[in-house]
Amino acid sequence: MSGHDTPATESVSHAALEAAAEWFALLRSAPADSDLRAQWQQWLEDDNAHREAWHYVEAVGRRFQALQGTTGPHTTASTLDRVRGRRVSRRQALGSLAGLIGTGMVAWASWRHTPLPGLVANWQADYRSAVGEIRQVRLDDGSRLWLNTASAVNTAFSPSLRRLRLVTGEILVETAGDPGRPFMVDTDHGSLRALGTRFTVRGNQDATQLVVFEGAVAIRPDGTAGETVVHAGEQARFNRDGLLSRGTADATHDAWSRGVILARDTPLDELVAELARYQRGHLGVDPDVAGLRVVGGYPAQDTERSLAMLADVLPITIHRPLPWWTTIKAANDSPP
Repeated sequence: MSGHDTPATESVSHAALEAAAEWFALLRSAPADSDLRAQWQQWLEDDNAHREAWHYVEAVGRRFQALQGTTGPHTTASTLDRVRGRRVSRRQALGSLAGLIGTGMVAWASWRHTPLPGLVANWQADYRSAVGEIRQVRLDDGSRLWLNTASAVNTAFSPSLRRLRLVTGEILVETAGDPGRPFMVDTDHGSLRALGTRFTVRGNQDATQLVVFEGAVAIRPDGTAGETVVHAGEQARFNRDGLLSRGTADATHDAWSRGVILARDTPLDELVAELARYQRGHLGVDPDVAGLRVVGGYPAQDTERSLAMLADVLPITIHRPLPWWTTIKAANDSPP
C-alpha cells in the first residue's frame, strides 16, 4: 500500500516487500560489507518475487532521494505556475517544462509518478492542492469547492452554464442557487448535473465515485445516452459504460473537508489506505492486522499523529526501517 507517489504493488507479497525494505536499510548502513551484499544477492536470486519487491523499494527510494536532492518542489511549482499564468499551448508548456530537466524536474515528476503531460495538466488547472493539502475555494457564483489531497479542477463559467472539470483527485461541492445556469461536473468517465446540492466526486483511472449529501445529482456516463439521478443519502460508482454500483451513502464521507478521516468499525487496512493519500512514501499494513476494526476520528494531514493514535488503541506497532517506508505490524512482531 502506498500514497500518490508509488507504483502499484498488487503482484508483490507483503512479506517480500518488507524483506526488501529491510535489505535496503541494511545495505545503506553497511555499504562496504561484502558478506552482507553476498547474502542480499543470494536472497535476490532465490525468487522472482524478491526481485520485484526489490525493484519497487529501490524505485521508491530513488524518488525520495531525488526529491530531496533537487532545488525543491516549490521551485518547480513556481516555474509551472508561470507556465500556467501565460496560458500557453500544451506544446509550449511541455517545451517550457522540458527546460527544467537539468534542475531536477524529471526526478520530481518521477517522484509524483505522473507522466509529464499529466503533470502539466494538473499544474495548469485553475485550482489545485498538494499532497497532504485540503483547500477551500469560493467560486464566482458563490458556490463553495473543497479540494482533497493532490487534486486539481478547472472551471468554465458562462452566462448560461457553470462547469467544473475534475482533472485528478477528489472534490466536495456545495452549489449556490442559480436556476438559469445549470451546474455540471465533468470527469474522465462522464458528466454530473447538480440539482441544488452538496456532493463529493472522486476520480481514479477506472471509475468515478459520487456521494450525495443534499439534493440530488444526475449522472450521465460518456458511453450512454440516459441519466441516472442519485439522491441525498446515496452514493454511486460509474465508468464510461454505465453505473457500476449504487447504495446507501456514508454520511461521514465528507469529513475530510474538515481535516478528519472518520472510521466507524472500519478495517485497519481501509483506514490506512486513506491516510496514505496524504503522505509521500510507502505506508503498508501487515495482513495479520489488516482486518482489525477501527473507530474514531483521525487527523488526515498529520499521519504521524494518526499512526500514534492507532498504536495507542490497537495491538500494533509502527515499524519504520527507512524514512520513507512505514509498516503497521502486530505488537508482538519483530522486524524480519
